[in-house]
Amino acid sequence: MMEALVCHPLDTIKVRMQLSRRGRQPGMPKRGFIRTGLEIVRKETPLGLYKGLGAVLTGIIPKMAIRFTSFEWYKQLLASRETGSISGRGLFVAGLAAGVTEAVAVVTPMEVVKIRLQAQHHSMADPLDVPKYRNAAHALYTIVKEEGAGALYRGVSLTALRQGSNQAVNFTAYSYFKEWLFQWQPQYRDGGSLPSYQTTVIGLVSGAMGPLSNAPIDTIKTRLQKMKAEEGSSALQRITRIASDMFKQEGVHAFYKGITPRIMRVAPGQAVTFTVYEFLKDKLEKSGPAILTGGRYEE
Repeated sequence: MMEALVCHPLDTIKVRMQLSRRGRQPGMPKRGFIRTGLEIVRKETPLGLYKGLGAVLTGIIPKMAIRFTSFEWYKQLLASRETGSISGRGLFVAGLAAGVTEAVAVVTPMEVVKIRLQAQHHSMADPLDVPKYRNAAHALYTIVKEEGAGALYRGVSLTALRQGSNQAVNFTAYSYFKEWLFQWQPQYRDGGSLPSYQTTVIGLVSGAMGPLSNAPIDTIKTRLQKMKAEEGSSALQRITRIASDMFKQEGVHAFYKGITPRIMRVAPGQAVTFTVYEFLKDKLEKSGPAILTGGRYEE
C-alpha cells in the first residue's frame, strides 16, 4: 500500500502517455513524462496524479497475496520429485502461471476501473467539472450498468500476457541473482536469506526487466481497456486494429510510450515487495513448521 501511495503518480503519467494521440498530429512536439506530469498538475491539480488510486489500493493486497502464494504452489508442482530442486525453465513457467493467475483473479478488473479514472481530464479543483466516473466504486457500478460485467474483463488476454511475462522474467531473474549472491557469499546460505539491501537491489533490477520485455503489450492493453465494446468486432480484431493504427499513424515508438515512468513505477515497487516478502517469510518460517519447499531456488 505504501508503494502504491508513493508511485501511483508515475502510473497515471504512464497511462496518459500511452493514450496520447499527439504522434498523429504533424508538427506536434513529443511530450516526455516530466512534461506530461506537469501538465496534469497544472490543469487538474496535484490530486489529478492520484486518479484511480482507490482501485489500486483495493486490488493491490489480494494481487500480491495471489502472486506469491500461486508462485510457491506452482514451484512445488514443477520441482523435481527426487531432489526437490527446480530448473530455470520451471521457474519461468511458475512465474508465468502466477502472473496469469493474478491477472484473471484481480488485475484485469482493477486495471479497467483504474484506467477509466486515469483517462479523465477533469480538474479536481473545479466542483462544476463533474467527471463521468467519480471514484472507483462509482466507476465499477457505471461500467457494469452501461457495458455489462464482461467489460471488467476487457483486455484480459493482454493483461494475462503482460502479467505472465512480467512475473516469468521477474521471478526467474530474481532467483538467479539470489543464487549467484549465495554462491559469492556462502556464509548467508545456511540462514537462507540475504541482507535486506541486497534483496532490495536484485528486486529493483529484476523488476525493471519485466516492463522492458513487454512494453508494446501494455500500451495496446491500456488503449483497449479505455475503449467501449464494439458490436460485431472481436477482441482480437480490436487488438489488431489498435496495433495497426499505432504503427501507421504514430510509428514504432508509440508502442513504448510511458516506458520511463513505468520502469520508475514498477522497479522500486518490486524492490519493496521482494524485500518485505523475504523478511516476513523468514520470520514466519522460523516461528512455525516449514510448509514451503522448492529446493535451492526457493523464494
